[in-house]
Amino acid sequence: MAAQGAAQSLIRDPDIEHGLRELAFPILRAAGLNTNRVRVLVVNDGAFNAFVIDYNTIYVNYGLILGVDTPEMLQAVIAHEAAHIANGHLARRTENLRAAQRAATFGTAMALIAAAAGGGEAAAGIAAGTSASALRSFLGHTRAEEASADRSAASYLRWAGVSPGGLVALHRKFAGQELLSSANQDPYMRSHPTSRERLRAAEAFLDEFGDQAQRDQNADYWFARIKGKLSAFLRAPGWTLRRAKDETHPDIRLMREAAAHHQNRNLSSAQTAIDGALAHRPDDPFYYELKGQILLENRRVSQAVAAYGKAVELAPRDPLILAGFGRALLANGQTTAALEALEKARARDYRNARLMQDLGAAYAKVGNTGMAATVTAERYALLGRLSDAGIHARRAVAQLPVGSPGWQRAQDVLIAAEELEKKSKRKR
Repeated sequence: MAAQGAAQSLIRDPDIEHGLRELAFPILRAAGLNTNRVRVLVVNDGAFNAFVIDYNTIYVNYGLILGVDTPEMLQAVIAHEAAHIANGHLARRTENLRAAQRAATFGTAMALIAAAAGGGEAAAGIAAGTSASALRSFLGHTRAEEASADRSAASYLRWAGVSPGGLVALHRKFAGQELLSSANQDPYMRSHPTSRERLRAAEAFLDEFGDQAQRDQNADYWFARIKGKLSAFLRAPGWTLRRAKDETHPDIRLMREAAAHHQNRNLSSAQTAIDGALAHRPDDPFYYELKGQILLENRRVSQAVAAYGKAVELAPRDPLILAGFGRALLANGQTTAALEALEKARARDYRNARLMQDLGAAYAKVGNTGMAATVTAERYALLGRLSDAGIHARRAVAQLPVGSPGWQRAQDVLIAAEELEKKSKRKR
């Protein structure tokens, strides 16, 4: 359920996710984690927060990315969350959660789940008026794990050749949070040691081991590009256009301008800007992907297909680029080709709800209503709407051959939906 809740509010962008991979790679390698399996995804939330709820994903709110000042600060966050995975905190946290739930009222139990996913504000609201002893016990275990994760993160940064000064700067940004009332504290602080404790520990590590890291131009570039892309689409176009001129990387400046002009519905200026970015980086698949998005959203469908096609040529395994290509092909009436691209994307990335919507439409267009029902059921399940998912899963099971891959997928969704329905009835 926590994963579904996160999935429905993710910001999926191939450019941003590639940049996060570039920043995370040396950290994950230092932590001994599989760099091909563990991903960093952006949550559509303006709060200064990051969290892990499974062993393969680090979730970072866009508010944190826009709120940090250097790539080293963002890498310190990634290192901290990677430490939770590498140190086995998720398994222990589950056991601590179960132990606390046995002594909790239902309201406090729900608060524990919210706190486990980093939602301190939600936890406080849910637990209001109920016994909070279980919540305090659980957060006590959590704070110990957070301190451990900070120590591991500092080591990962040093082994990766990343300045641990980013960890110090990060904790300075939290300074004073513990002096605020609980209603005004950042949720990230609710289950963590105080910022002063964390800052002292980070400064002690820096004093002991020093800072031998060299400036990483690749990290500087991708950090600027991630923040530039996010801010260009999340903030007002005027804000972007006023500040883009201060960008030192000319291609990023032009990319930000293209996004701003697109937001302003100025296709001509947007095309000029993105073509300018491509002149600086002619083999950049993500700039071709953005060009395809701009063209598709302006109903230049055949041109969008060409732009996305070039992006796929340059990055044939990127699931988000494949999904965009499939969407453009579908809009252009090339349904069979769209199905092929969309299925390739789904095989590599099951968390893209927009992809599942396009895939369902493509199956419906070719008359395969059973598979259309299956992917629609999966899309609703991904969004946490298991009741709706169950309706479509039943339809798929009735239409598809028993034992076929689509039937099995629909059956999985149906079992989950029926289990949730049984639990709801028991609670009544």
